[in-house]
Amino acid sequence: MSTGPSDIEIINRVLKGEHQAYAELVTRYQNYVFTLTLRFIKSREDAEEVSQDIFVKAYRSLADFRGASKFSTWLYTIVNTTCITFLRKKKPEIQSLDNERVFETAANRDSGFNANQVEQKSKLNMVNAAIKMLSHDDSEILTLFYKAEQSLEEIGRILGLESNTVKVRLHRARTRLKEKMESAFSEEVKNMYS
Repeated sequence: MSTGPSDIEIINRVLKGEHQAYAELVTRYQNYVFTLTLRFIKSREDAEEVSQDIFVKAYRSLADFRGASKFSTWLYTIVNTTCITFLRKKKPEIQSLDNERVFETAANRDSGFNANQVEQKSKLNMVNAAIKMLSHDDSEILTLFYKAEQSLEEIGRILGLESNTVKVRLHRARTRLKEKMESAFSEEVKNMYS
C-alpha cells in the first residue's frame, strides 16, 4: 500500500492548479505504465516514448476522471488505446524490389516461417478471435492476466476487486473461452489435441 496522499487527493490538487503534484502520480505509476506498454510494443525505445505520451494524455484528460473506478483502471484504458493507436500507425519498413541487396538479404536470411511458428500463430489467432466473442469483463480479465501478465493481486487493484474474486472471475472467463473455442473452432480444436 502506498503511503502519502491518495490518487484522488493528488488529482484534486492538480485540478486546483498545483500542476507539479502530477509528478507524484507519474512516479507512482511509471513502472506500471511502462510494463503494460512493453507488453504491447516490443521495442524498448518505442515503449518509453509511448509511455511518456500516455502520461501526457492522462494529464490532459485528468478533468475527465470521475473516480467511478480506480485511477489505475482509468490509466489502463489510456495505455490500451494509446498502444493500439501506435501499433496501427506504425508502418512496416518497405524496400523496393528493384534494389538487388533486398534479394541478397532475403536469400541469406531465414524467412522465419517454419511449421511450428505458423501453427503457433494460427492458435494465437483462434484464441484472440474467441476472446473477442466474450463479454467485455471476461476479455478484460483474460487480457490483463495473459497479455499484460498481471498477477491476481495487480488485477484486483486495477479492477477494484479482491484477489479471490479475480481468481473466480478468471476461472469462469477461461471456462467461457474454452466453450467459445469449442463451438466456434471445433475442428481446429480437435486437430490441436489429436
